[in-house]
Amino acid sequence: MNMWGITDRGVVREENQDAYALLDLSDRQQLAVVCDGMGGARAGNIASTMAVEEFSNVFSELWNTGERKGQELMQTAAARANEAVHHRSVADSGCYGMGTTMVAVYLDGKKAMVLNEGDSRAYLITPETIFQVTQDHSLVEDLVRRGELTPEQARIHPNKNLITRALGAETNLHADLFELDVEPGQYFLLCSDGLSNVVSEQEILYEVLHGGPVEQCCTRLLEIAIKRGAPDNVTVVLVEC
Repeated sequence: MNMWGITDRGVVREENQDAYALLDLSDRQQLAVVCDGMGGARAGNIASTMAVEEFSNVFSELWNTGERKGQELMQTAAARANEAVHHRSVADSGCYGMGTTMVAVYLDGKKAMVLNEGDSRAYLITPETIFQVTQDHSLVEDLVRRGELTPEQARIHPNKNLITRALGAETNLHADLFELDVEPGQYFLLCSDGLSNVVSEQEILYEVLHGGPVEQCCTRLLEIAIKRGAPDNVTVVLVEC
């Protein structure tokens, strides 16, 4: 089981407000998390960095005690990260209103837990196909679910970056949590919308399975996004099951 990741500010943005972390907990247990901050240049960077660090630290501390299982680990770590970001946004006037997306995966042998808040995504990639595990918490995704937009229209909608839920925005967090069975030869790809807005699912599938050495896949996907103008920060994480 291996993990790879990369983050870049992209072509247009002056700062990178994305953050990610990869944790090898044991031979068969891994944790990966990606956050995409919002709230102005400084505040967005603070929100994503705080969330990644708090989530990773709390998860590791609880995992080391051996007293909690996967679902409780994910929910507790995310709740503590939410508390930290929300408190900073209230206490520090320079960070008022900041928040961040979060998508994380915890692999425990043949079981996987995926958590998300916002529009950063997790995909499950098998030797045959790619499947978006998470659902975007965004204005355009709500319109797609109601049948008012097609997925193709959503990709170019002027409000596609407006999210409806964010970690740190409120006192309590109600993140989505998914449990999946996985097999060797499968992968999880986590990314911020800086990738998913400009690179299609089929292109992601091709690069993971056929584009070249798997350890260079994140770099290849970043290069595709940059060639297409990368109007947002880009973060890509690949986790081998």
